[in-house]
Order: sequence, then C-alpha cells, then structure tokens
Amino acid sequence: MTVPIRPDAPFSVSIGGPQGALETNPSSPSFGDLLSRGLNNVSAMQDQSKDMIAAFLRGDPVELHQVMASAEEAGIAIDLLVQLRNKLTDAYRTVMSVQA
Repeated sequence: MTVPIRPDAPFSVSIGGPQGALETNPSSPSFGDLLSRGLNNVSAMQDQSKDMIAAFLRGDPVELHQVMASAEEAGIAIDLLVQLRNKLTDAYRTVMSVQA
C-alpha cells in the first residue's frame, strides 16, 4: 500500500493584493487538516502492518515478503513523521527566537 504525499486539492498562495496580505485558496485544506490526514495515514499503515504480522503468525495465507514490505513501509512512515516533527520544532524555535 502506498500513500500519496501530495494532498487531494492543490494549495495555492498569492502574495500581494491591496495591502500585501497573504491570501490562500479557501477550497484548499488547511495545514492542520493535512497534518491530521498524515497522522491518520501513518496510524493506518501501522495497523495494517500489525494485522499482516498477526495473520502470518496465525498461519493465514499471507506471503512473508508482503509482511516484510508492510512492516518496512510503516517503519519508514514513522521515521518520516519523526523527522517532520523535528523540523517543525526547529522552525518553531527559530521563529520564537527572532527578536521583534
């Protein structure tokens, strides 16, 4: 199972306008929505991996390579999520350390 990285609706930003304000496309998902969707996808991948491992251990007709691929995908998704958290934390600390 692969999870697309890009969101369903494109995110468009136009800078400028009358007061130079940042305008976003109202039909595009918010950052919080994208983050929630990503967390749900990672959780679903972990659940699928656990289910495949359990099925393999029960003796159900599941191929070993499918079990290993599912476990590896879930591991990579967790690693990506941890790196995303680290980058967001670093960005937050950088913004907070900027003197106004």
